[in-house]
Amino acid sequence: MLHRFESGSLYLVLDVNSGALHRVSRVAWEILASYPCEEGAAVARYGARFGAGAVRSALEEIAGAVRRGNLLAPPPPEVRSDGGPSYLRALCLHLAHACNMRCGYCFAGQGQYGGGPALMSRDVALRAVDFLLYHSGPQRRLDIDFFGGEPLLNPEVLKETVDYGLSRAQECGKKISFTVTTNGLLLDDRTIDFLNQREITVIASLDGRPAVHDRWRRLADGHASYERVLPRIRALIRSRAGRNYYVRGTYTRQNLDFAADVRHIAELGIDRVSLEPVVAPPTVPYGLRASDLPTIREQYLDVAEFCYRRAREGRPFSFFHFELDILRGPCLKKRVFGCGAGHAYLAVAPDGSLYPCHQFVGQPAFRLGSVWEDDFSLPPLGRQFRQLTIYEKAPCRECWAKFLCSGGCHANNYALGGGLDRPWPLGCALTRIRLEAALYLQARLAELRYALGEEPPQVSS
Repeated sequence: MLHRFESGSLYLVLDVNSGALHRVSRVAWEILASYPCEEGAAVARYGARFGAGAVRSALEEIAGAVRRGNLLAPPPPEVRSDGGPSYLRALCLHLAHACNMRCGYCFAGQGQYGGGPALMSRDVALRAVDFLLYHSGPQRRLDIDFFGGEPLLNPEVLKETVDYGLSRAQECGKKISFTVTTNGLLLDDRTIDFLNQREITVIASLDGRPAVHDRWRRLADGHASYERVLPRIRALIRSRAGRNYYVRGTYTRQNLDFAADVRHIAELGIDRVSLEPVVAPPTVPYGLRASDLPTIREQYLDVAEFCYRRAREGRPFSFFHFELDILRGPCLKKRVFGCGAGHAYLAVAPDGSLYPCHQFVGQPAFRLGSVWEDDFSLPPLGRQFRQLTIYEKAPCRECWAKFLCSGGCHANNYALGGGLDRPWPLGCALTRIRLEAALYLQARLAELRYALGEEPPQVSS
């Protein structure tokens, strides 16, 4: 499978099976639309436009890439669940089903997930650490994410869980890395010091320009939050020398010019950003629609050009969804299985109940068990999640993005696509648009590195 696309001034071809990205001439790009073809037929068809010599040269280059195995490569072997044991590698601990903000697009019912407010107890949190270590099998590198609501509403349990996890992991010959997702309101000096000392990754929320951020991200009393959270986020970043963090935002139909929000955040001295499309049906005012896709495509390309300019200036800017490594990216198994929700990654509610991921928490049909079960084994629903590869999702099988997308988010597919195995069509379109922009940026950056003498291009040309 080949995916041919034009982006900026470049003609690009992604070889789906090998993952190789090629920058090609216009004539080669045209020829690849109907390749393989005989030389005489190609000259007859394209010679008048490009010249017979250019056509023959393009055919030779194409044939060379095919021989090297990075163009028209055969499909990789299908990787499926072998039915053997499933090992955990990550937990998402919901420390607080409560929040000090009232975001208008919140998927979690203002942090309460359809129930009442609740804080995770010390006993549940420490038990979850032991649960992860016990069920991780031979895996040595593990992850725990602190989530909510707002997890920093439960600071002492967070701190005790981290210290207990670090100690227990060392005893077991393993390593646990921690992440906290926060709205930033409670990032005081004491909390920042602890997060830095324990090298905890922080994902802090900021949507962009003040008016955009304050439109949806309001305090519990209804007041705007931008001026409250920004100083705290900037203090955190300064305190860790700009490392080990991301600022995460959401764009909606109300700010389809979200490239301006990316630039605004960059102007604040923040250079690690993730801006996500809102997940919502098109029937709500802020929900994205198919008619918005051309504008969204322009915005992602704008962000890609911004990232390129920053790199050229020696001031690299990291946009999370553009961070592709097309040569040394995830292994084939991870590309096929995706995030591991429901079997390798589970969410833990404040009472210790287990769910496939944070977005399924509070939905009784998706409860998988509890951290208190001594003889826990993955139930049928968890085994179903384990089978949700790109090969079980009909739209994915013929999609050029399948090895880069891994079939999309299970929760989004269930909520808006109609089923776990039915990718959300608009989400698929957004992902393909974003990936094209990311691949375009990778091509530009590879050529920049080559021009600077740092390394040869990682994009064939």
